[in-house]
Amino acid sequence: MPQTTDQPAQRPELAMVVRDPHGSGMHRMLGAVSADALMLRAISADVAHAADPRHLARRPLAADPFELRDPEYIARTLPALRVMADVWFRADVRGLENIPPRGPVLLVGNHSGGTLIADTFIFSQAFYDHFGPEREFFQLAHDLVFKVPGIRAMLTPYGTVPASPENMRRALARGAALLVYPGGDHETYRASWHSAEIDFAHRTGFVRLALKHGVRIVPVVSIGGQETALFLGQGEHIARLLHLHRLLRIDVAPVQIAPPWGVTVLDLPGRLPLPAKISIEVLPPIDLREELGGACGDPDKGYELVTGRMQDVLRELDEARALPLIG
Repeated sequence: MPQTTDQPAQRPELAMVVRDPHGSGMHRMLGAVSADALMLRAISADVAHAADPRHLARRPLAADPFELRDPEYIARTLPALRVMADVWFRADVRGLENIPPRGPVLLVGNHSGGTLIADTFIFSQAFYDHFGPEREFFQLAHDLVFKVPGIRAMLTPYGTVPASPENMRRALARGAALLVYPGGDHETYRASWHSAEIDFAHRTGFVRLALKHGVRIVPVVSIGGQETALFLGQGEHIARLLHLHRLLRIDVAPVQIAPPWGVTVLDLPGRLPLPAKISIEVLPPIDLREELGGACGDPDKGYELVTGRMQDVLRELDEARALPLIG
C-alpha cells in the first residue's frame, strides 16, 4: 500500500458491542423498535437542518465522509436491520468467513434493487454482526445519495462514502474493508428478467485498483434485489435525450412497477420494496497479482476472471430459487 497519513481516527472502546443477535423474539422486537426510533430521529434532524432558512443562505462546510462512520450508532441500530433482514427479506448470507479478518480488502458486489438496495443493507448488517462495528467498513455510493436529506443521515454513520477513485484509495489506505459495485446504476436498474446476470458494463476500475495496491478481491454475489419491484429496464436512451449525465451524473431513466404508487421512475416518488427473499454468497478471495502474474497484469483478463466466477455462483443461486419473491 502507498504511504499515507490517512489513518482511522482513534475511538474509545464501545460500551455496546454486537453480541447474541438472535435473542428471544420479544427482546429482538423491542431492540428493533428502539433502533428504528434512533434512526428516525437522525433522519428527522437531518431534514429539519436542511430546511432551516439559516442554513439555506450559506453553503455548509463539507465534513470528511470517513469520519462520519459511527460504530456506536451502528451497534444501536443493527437490531432494526436484523428484523428487516430476517422477517421482510428472509435473508440468507453465507461465506463471511472468506473475508480476511483484518487489513484492507476490496469487496466487489453485483448491484440490485434500484436505489432501495436491500442486499446492501442486509450484507452490511451481516458484516457488522460477524466482525463487530469496530472494524472499519466502507461502501461507495452515488453522489446523489449525499444530497438527499434523511437518506444521507441513515447511510453515512454506517460507512457509506461518495464513489470516487480517491475515496477508494483512502479507504484501503486505512486498512478498511471496502464494498464497491462496479455495475452502478446500469446494473442496479437492469430488467427483472435479467436478475441472474452479472453486468458491470466492462468497467475495469476495480481490477486496476486491486492490481495497483496489491489488495485481494472478495466477490459478493446476491440475488433477489431485482424482485423487490418489477424493473422494466434502464431507460438509457431516455437518459441521453434528457442529458441526465450532464445534469445528475446518471446514465439511466428507469421505470419500475411497485407499491404504493404503481409506476415509479428512478424509484420516485418512492416505493415499498416487495418482500423478496435475498440470498448472498461471499466467495473466496482472489489475488489478481498472483492470478495474472504481477502488478502489470491485463485488466481485461482480471475483469473476465472475477465476473466469470461471480456469474457461475449467481447462476447456481438462481437455479436454487423455486419462485420469484419466494426464493
